[in-house]
Amino acid sequence: MRPITYHKLGNFDLWFLSDGEFWLDGGSMFGIVPKNLWSKLVSSDEQNRVRLGLNPVLIRAEGQLVLLETGIDRKPGEKFRRIYGLAEANPLLGQLALLGVRPEEISLVINTHLHFDHAGLNTRLLDGKLVPTFPRARHIVQKQELEDATHPHERSRASYLNDNIEPILLQFEVVAGKAEIMPGLWVVPVPGHTLGMQAVELASEGQNFAYTADLIPTMAHAPLPYIMAFDLYPMTTLETRKRMYERWMEGDYLLGFTHEPGHPLGRLVRTEKGYLAEPVHLSEKM
Repeated sequence: MRPITYHKLGNFDLWFLSDGEFWLDGGSMFGIVPKNLWSKLVSSDEQNRVRLGLNPVLIRAEGQLVLLETGIDRKPGEKFRRIYGLAEANPLLGQLALLGVRPEEISLVINTHLHFDHAGLNTRLLDGKLVPTFPRARHIVQKQELEDATHPHERSRASYLNDNIEPILLQFEVVAGKAEIMPGLWVVPVPGHTLGMQAVELASEGQNFAYTADLIPTMAHAPLPYIMAFDLYPMTTLETRKRMYERWMEGDYLLGFTHEPGHPLGRLVRTEKGYLAEPVHLSEKM
């Protein structure tokens, strides 16, 4: 499992965590891009699956502990874990414990969207009952996302698991559009993968950071056409990418990639062939 990485961004302390890894079909991950192209960037197993990371971020600011994403759901059982190549337990809680953080100390959770691989630890099983994992935390989500998650259709139903949503409905705090959650921390709509997906942006002391959600799930997905087949609205993804890429390039944003299986941090670069992402290795220690 990837070790915890720390970064000081102005007034924010950031810890880049891991909830392990999982595996998804490579063709679905790269959409219309043929395998003879994407296989130059990532390798696949005998089932044509590619390895993906699960990269929540812990932020300390304004005397609060903020968690971006809650990892993947493992509650559905052994068959579910086997399909996605999951270990039995969520490493995320262990990594928080290594930092001396108890779940009840998290005051704010930001779900970029409510798919099972991003909101899976919103709840956990305790003595056979579903309970909030972070019982004192407000969960920030876009109004559109919560509406779609609680009224899924045939194509989205497999990604929105009710066990991660219904038990904490009273903890959700909905926003509509771009919103400043605390000084220097914003949620920004980035529709396409879902209509209600949001990225998270930080700005402090001239430094900028963006958690890209599934707009750019891995660095290999940075080229504009490399859009997942999982995206419900791929042309919206394309337009969102064009808009956000310009913003993130202009502001020299450090980017956090939600599913990068290796080092989760990088920056966008513009080449004669289009956009690419390059890793950024931080020297800071915990």
